[in-house]
Amino acid sequence: CKILRCNSEYVAATLNLRGSNRNAAYCNALRSYSHCTRKTARTCRGDLAYHSAVHGIEDLMIQNNCSKEGPTSPPRPRPPAPNHQGFESLDICNYEKSFLYKHGQPPSYQHCAAFGDPHIRTFHDDFHTCRVEGSWPLLDNDYLFVQATSSPVAKGSNATVTSKLTIIFKNMKECIDQKVYQAEIDSLPAAFEDGSVNGGERPGGSSLAIREHSPGRHVEIRAEYIGTTIAVRQAGRQLSFSIRAAEEVARAFTEEQDLQLCVGGCPRSQRISRSECCRGRVAAETARALCKEMLPVEDVYFQSCVFDVVTSGDANFTMAAHGALEDARVFLPNAEKLHIFQ
Repeated sequence: CKILRCNSEYVAATLNLRGSNRNAAYCNALRSYSHCTRKTARTCRGDLAYHSAVHGIEDLMIQNNCSKEGPTSPPRPRPPAPNHQGFESLDICNYEKSFLYKHGQPPSYQHCAAFGDPHIRTFHDDFHTCRVEGSWPLLDNDYLFVQATSSPVAKGSNATVTSKLTIIFKNMKECIDQKVYQAEIDSLPAAFEDGSVNGGERPGGSSLAIREHSPGRHVEIRAEYIGTTIAVRQAGRQLSFSIRAAEEVARAFTEEQDLQLCVGGCPRSQRISRSECCRGRVAAETARALCKEMLPVEDVYFQSCVFDVVTSGDANFTMAAHGALEDARVFLPNAEKLHIFQ
């Protein structure tokens, strides 16, 4: 996929436009850019940078009243200015900069989380408590695959918790080799499965990186090349997952990839009513008091906490709900949506 070449030719053609014929020259450059992307269409199918460029060109042509037919600008060599802001902005392995440069505004983001029994907050701010046991995909798109494996919280218990998380960052030509991250209870590594802590030897390898916030308790993975940050936590005997993903990335999937808990929530047959929680190992009032200390607002995080403490008898579940709420506070693009009431 030669989209990088198209990008740099367009930047070179528009760097020093001045004078009365600036608009005509700009339209010429956009038509050349469009022609270049069309030539790479077959090899670039499924490439995020390619699709961003195509949509960006359409928007810019409309904004500048450029016709689709007309003269194009001759290809120019790149000017010797590697540190020029234009090139920095178009760094192919920095999704946010690249998006901002092409669209003139920052990208939109979405948030999803899975924690506790497990409870799922979807990208669309739906909130479900699930009885899922075994392995289920949280995400399955062109860039990421995330699978959660659930098992009973205790022998003979109906309540399940996430006991294993597998996250696959799919190969992206200019930026990263495929990387797999795997966490299990009492094993929250600060490295990928191959022992590395970044995206590999490619030019954009540093655009994927793991950082340990609290050994064995909280790991953060930043994937700048797709505008995505993931937090994995362990609280008590359960794992939790939170993600902030660029909207374009979260939506990059086909009809066949239709089972994703982050997109559609739990299948109806797997949903549990949290109000049915209150036959368990801890009295509901005791659970409410424990949860209230960590979660003063009685929203779905609070309700989830009470449900988990009652059904499991484990006060550590207060930390699971609290951690999920803290991640949401950081990851949610709109702070007004932090608390959900059902």
